[in-house]
Amino acid sequence: MFSKKKKNKVNNHIDTLIGTNTQINGDINFAGGLRIDGYVNGNIVADDEEHSTLVLSNEGHIEGKIQVANVIINGTVKGPIIATKYLELKANAQVHGDVLYDVIEMQLGATVDGKMLRKDKTIQSEKMTPLISATPDQQTKKGDDE
Repeated sequence: MFSKKKKNKVNNHIDTLIGTNTQINGDINFAGGLRIDGYVNGNIVADDEEHSTLVLSNEGHIEGKIQVANVIINGTVKGPIIATKYLELKANAQVHGDVLYDVIEMQLGATVDGKMLRKDKTIQSEKMTPLISATPDQQTKKGDDE
């Protein structure tokens, strides 16, 4: 009688684990699922941008760009995030960089220090004009010229 739509769940299968006491300096390319509990200084890019999943635990730190289909953050990221399908920011997530996403879930306590743009809205955002078009000094100079 009643039908429920199935949610597009993230693949929770983890193929690779970077442990708590592990530090990696360099880029990571992966396929499938990757969980990071340690520290990565480099870009993280999924080879398969349709089904890949990155999980960053509350102990994990990433300094670099993230480009993965499904991203779940509960740690610290310093760099841009491109989540082509799904982005989840858990309560301890701290993101210092711009975020591009398709679907987002953000829990109370998560912070983002950067722009947040929805994937299909990026073209429109380039056409947007700022609310304040000039600084007060520029506004007075414009008024003086008239």
